[in-house]
Amino acid sequence: MAIATASDTQAAPYRKKKVQIVSKRRRRIENALIAYSFIAPNFLGFAIFTLGPILFAFALAFMHWDGSNAMSFAGLDNFWRLFEDKAFISAFWNTIVYTVVSVPATLACALGLAVLLNQKIFGRDFFRTAMFFPYVASLVAVAVVWNMIFNPEMGPVNMLLYTLGMDPADMPGWAADRHWAMVTVILFGIWKSMGYYMVIYLAGLQGINSELYEAAGLDGANAWQKFIHVTLPQLAPTTFFVTVMLTIQSFKVFDQVYMITQGGPGTSTLVLVYHIYNEAFISWDLGYSSMIALVLFFLVLAVTVVQFKRQRED
Repeated sequence: MAIATASDTQAAPYRKKKVQIVSKRRRRIENALIAYSFIAPNFLGFAIFTLGPILFAFALAFMHWDGSNAMSFAGLDNFWRLFEDKAFISAFWNTIVYTVVSVPATLACALGLAVLLNQKIFGRDFFRTAMFFPYVASLVAVAVVWNMIFNPEMGPVNMLLYTLGMDPADMPGWAADRHWAMVTVILFGIWKSMGYYMVIYLAGLQGINSELYEAAGLDGANAWQKFIHVTLPQLAPTTFFVTVMLTIQSFKVFDQVYMITQGGPGTSTLVLVYHIYNEAFISWDLGYSSMIALVLFFLVLAVTVVQFKRQRED
């Protein structure tokens, strides 16, 4: 009896420790289940409405399908067709041009506005709101107003140019002219987006330690030198974020092209996403449109990876 009691006494700490371990494991599982229960609705929505269609589009890129008849395997036919499609080539280069011009221009305008409206000037809050308003305004209403402003015959922009002495024969045709249509779309994109990125830059500016400016002032730095040697380096993470977001947004440009030019005149403003839309919902060639989407996906992915690699090296 004494031996059994001693054995039970020795085993008691082990049993207690085992119970604690089981209890901790159960608590950990319960906490994980609670966490996953909060994540599950969002993840299911992402899986059903985003991830699923993406994977389906990847598979569809190697198929022939018009949306109603049976699918047939196309192999690389859709891929080789890209090189013979003049509309795709135009859309590809137009997208590159739009991105190369609009990204640095929007970034510069947003940064300039942020620096200006970060100062203590009269009506600062009003101007901040006014600059941000185009981003949240209805795209349809804004596009209609924009077309009225840049109307080649009665628009106030051309009237101003005429008042300044420009010959009517040399007036730009803006959205109606194949040589000026892309300029019109780029200007619209810059104007609509710069207010949003201005707000991001304002947040970055307000996070800069004022002591850095004081130290630079004691060293004799003027306003421009403070901007170059203090403001820009401190805003490097913000600039990287803005550049990545602007680049992705520029490659995916569609809405303003649809509202202003519909890809015309000709193919002068045709971009990749608008070409995908035409092939998928006008021509009903869903396999080929998916191949164009696949090319766009890898193009955006490659540019983003390069940007992250350069940021890491810097």
